[in-house]
Amino acid sequence: MRNVAFLCLLALTVFSSTGCTSLSRADEVRLRELNAVGIQDTEVKVKHPGVAGGLNLLPGFGNFYLGIGTNEGAQWTYGFLNLLFWPASVIWGVPQGAIDANTINKKETVYYYTYDPHGKKEFKQLEASLADQMLDEQASL
Repeated sequence: MRNVAFLCLLALTVFSSTGCTSLSRADEVRLRELNAVGIQDTEVKVKHPGVAGGLNLLPGFGNFYLGIGTNEGAQWTYGFLNLLFWPASVIWGVPQGAIDANTINKKETVYYYTYDPHGKKEFKQLEASLADQMLDEQASL
């Protein structure tokens, strides 16, 4: 029993110190640019935080859900580790799944408005609309 508690504590420490899915500095800057024209961080939703968190009540299923159809290969590793430490992994797996789903959605939002032709066009239109609003406000002063 003591060894199991030690392993769970060790796993919790490793998971919390290594982090999960994260944004690059460039993605963070781009998100600020998108926010400036009224685009929300998670405008593009490819993964649902509630589903990812809920699925991690089962051993690693939320991480497997996050790994399917994304470039987040580390989610498969997290899923297998959560499977090994289940049921204790529920403690960190549920919030981890929800947080990672939001981060994946942020990455997809950045990708859409930076590289996808439709997203780039939409972003330019929003920028032009914002510039027109600012000009109108200045003219009315």
